[in-house]
Amino acid sequence: MSGKHYYIAFRSILHREIVRFTRIWVQTLVPPAITMTLYFVIFGNLIGSRIGEMGGYSYMAFIVPGLIMMSVITNSYSNVASSFFSSKFQHNVEELLVAPVPTYVIIAGYVGGGVVRGLLVGLTVSMVSLFFVDLQISHLFSVIFTVFLTSVLFSLAGLLNAIFARTFDDISIIPTFILTPLTYLGGVFYSIDLLPEIWQTISHGNPVLYMVNAFRYGFLGISDVPLTVAYGIIIGFIALFYGLAWYLIHTGRGLRS
Repeated sequence: MSGKHYYIAFRSILHREIVRFTRIWVQTLVPPAITMTLYFVIFGNLIGSRIGEMGGYSYMAFIVPGLIMMSVITNSYSNVASSFFSSKFQHNVEELLVAPVPTYVIIAGYVGGGVVRGLLVGLTVSMVSLFFVDLQISHLFSVIFTVFLTSVLFSLAGLLNAIFARTFDDISIIPTFILTPLTYLGGVFYSIDLLPEIWQTISHGNPVLYMVNAFRYGFLGISDVPLTVAYGIIIGFIALFYGLAWYLIHTGRGLRS
């Protein structure tokens, strides 16, 4: 097969993934906006008014980048995890395995769908935040670069979850017991400078911290971690997750009956 045929295969998978979540947009795009609105009202207006400034900005302005990033992470992950596992459960993925389509095309198609959903949700939440705070962007490149890489990373993570999952219950284990704690403890609602030294050290072992801070730097120009370290960690995890996903799909581990 030529590169043209590979592109058609990629476009077909991507189109199916996009149609899959846009067809039920009331369930996939609206709930994150409502959830984030509640965060804005409770944490931003009610609690934030008592906290005051953080990092030289109002508390509402400080948490907005983190909340946007949290919605992107959650939706990128869940989209690929649920979609790929459904294909595996219904044995549709076996058709891809026997088709003359390279493994990287399959991965790109599913990850692309997760990225599109993550970015759409992130854009929706950003528009909602405009009702609560005057959202300004200090470094546009950092905003785009960080949100794109993070969406790719967690789309790959969702793909790995789907490959290893044996039941639909397994899809919810990682988000509930790993992803959610890492996100809430990743500096979304606070600066790690407020923590005792030992907890600051522990927080630096949380990869989500680097993504949230790199994204916040794009908006506010402040970060608790060096940007080079943040991007290095994100790209490193992308390479690791992609390599593992490629190996598992290429060899059919956990996919073939």
